Amino acid sequence: MNKQSELFHSINQVSRHYAKILNENLVPLGIYSAQWSIIFLLKRDGALSQKEISNYLGVEAPTMTRTLIRMEKSGWIIRLPGKDKREKKIELTEAALIEYPVWLNAVRKTEDEVLHQVLDEEIDDLLKLTQKLKNNLG
Repeated sequence: MNKQSELFHSINQVSRHYAKILNENLVPLGIYSAQWSIIFLLKRDGALSQKEISNYLGVEAPTMTRTLIRMEKSGWIIRLPGKDKREKKIELTEAALIEYPVWLNAVRKTEDEVLHQVLDEEIDDLLKLTQKLKNNLG
């Protein structure tokens, strides 16, 4: 296997294993890692359209629709009228905002476990590399 293939295989494996561990820590709290990504984004950026969320996370529309329906049924998000009749903005509910610190704590614990013995300098290098990769993706 060449270096490039090894790099992308490794990125994929780390991502899958991290999502699995994160789910193990979040599921007892009532959410999945895919839902956490949406919750984190909405908390950080405020109300967004489904398309904006899908584009940012790189998730296909049908998958996003199913995830948002589950989150709405769980009481974590609400849909608000957007600028035109077709667009709705998605926002966190008060219940989600109350639970957010609990979820964030579980995520931070998971991150600390995964980053055990990783130096800040190595994190900085990886952040630079992943930013370059994201820029090349478009």
